[in-house]
Amino acid sequence: MLKKIVKSSSFVLFALVVLVLAACSAAATSTTMPSQRNVVSTPSLELPSPLISTPDVLNNTGYMVFAWNDLGMHCAGPTYDTAVILPPYNTIWAQVVKRGDPPQVVTEGLTVEYRIINNTYSYGKESFGQFWDNAIALFGVNLVKDKGLNLHDPTISNGLSGTMQTEGDHFVADGIPVTPIDDSGGWNPYQIGEITVNDKSGKVVAHTYLTIPVSDEFSACGACHEEEGKDTFQVILETHDRLSGTNLVDQKPVLCASCHGDPGLGVPGPGRYNYLSEAMHGFHSELSPTPMCYNCHPGVNTDCSRSIAHTTDDGNCTACHGQLSDVAGSQRTGDRIPWVQEPKCATCHEDVAQVDTGSTLYRNATGHGGLYCASCHGSPHAMVPTDVASDNYQAMQYQGAALPIGACESCHFNSKGGAGDFAAVHGGSNPEVANACAVCHTDVSGDTSQWPHAFEWASRNTTN
Repeated sequence: MLKKIVKSSSFVLFALVVLVLAACSAAATSTTMPSQRNVVSTPSLELPSPLISTPDVLNNTGYMVFAWNDLGMHCAGPTYDTAVILPPYNTIWAQVVKRGDPPQVVTEGLTVEYRIINNTYSYGKESFGQFWDNAIALFGVNLVKDKGLNLHDPTISNGLSGTMQTEGDHFVADGIPVTPIDDSGGWNPYQIGEITVNDKSGKVVAHTYLTIPVSDEFSACGACHEEEGKDTFQVILETHDRLSGTNLVDQKPVLCASCHGDPGLGVPGPGRYNYLSEAMHGFHSELSPTPMCYNCHPGVNTDCSRSIAHTTDDGNCTACHGQLSDVAGSQRTGDRIPWVQEPKCATCHEDVAQVDTGSTLYRNATGHGGLYCASCHGSPHAMVPTDVASDNYQAMQYQGAALPIGACESCHFNSKGGAGDFAAVHGGSNPEVANACAVCHTDVSGDTSQWPHAFEWASRNTTN
């Protein structure tokens, strides 16, 4: 078994699990499929008037908060007594901006609190309590119920509400053990988090909501790994034993990363055999018919990849990540490390300023004014707009349009906007019409080279 895995600091790499671990076989049993649960709609959020449409409120606002999940969809197994790939583990980041000329990303003198609406405990919901019951055997650590692993900072164990930790230029809560079951018993992969920023006196200075995504829906595992009267995970272990000469059935519970390296779980190398991602993608790529990404990843009631501009009915995963054989082959040759080396935005969005982040992944990259890309664009695989209201909440809260923060098309519906009369209409400290730049900037420059991506998005079409 893998012991003391929590000593690693690389679990922040959890951000691309949905498209890297293409066969999360330890997901759903034949008796606990989400389709048999009380699937509920995402709770509604009451939107305030867009901040830029209320000048008095805008001028009296001192701080802005941008918050996001490090992953568009976290996967979690519904049971933890047989075969285990992923624990319940969610991570949220936040940046606070002090409005000004120029604005400043700040952490000093502030505390950021989080909570998950109508989701206050995990132990006791369906079989998720097994995660805590087997934490020592699986992860070598004894966890307090409803407190999570923290593979980034093992000295901190976060719950479903609490205070985010300061880390350089942002705040983070790592390893929140949220499940897709809310306190009313409804199954929902789009849990909603509330973020509150307080100053030294305890006064609330900023507030927002975000999606806390988690799903244990893996629709195809039971279809292939199923025998009458047997648990799906039991069948998976028996199949592994038969094909590989192992004896995993007698070692339950089994953490797959014990043998197959998983950088997403703090195992940086391929382990005793090969990367878990390579093993999963490679094995399933040789099946006929070859499974689709959404056959293994959540994809019936859950949209793992739900950014409207980037997804299709099947998730559009292969457009960026390649076929299953490509994923496995590139890891086998050493050209790709799962979780560490992933497709870049610049692959498609080339020749635009600040898009190429080099070797830094989107989820860790900063751009305009030191803001993380996700501050304005949203979580990986859930970049705004999506069809989940809480994904779009901050864009609607600040600018009244479900688009990246500062997008000209928030108002210029037929184009990217035009730069010709910007200074006269939107510029300065008292603009004729406030645009999303004024969310952070108290004086908006008319110099388009200073705008996000140097206004090169607009160069494609400058017709109003």
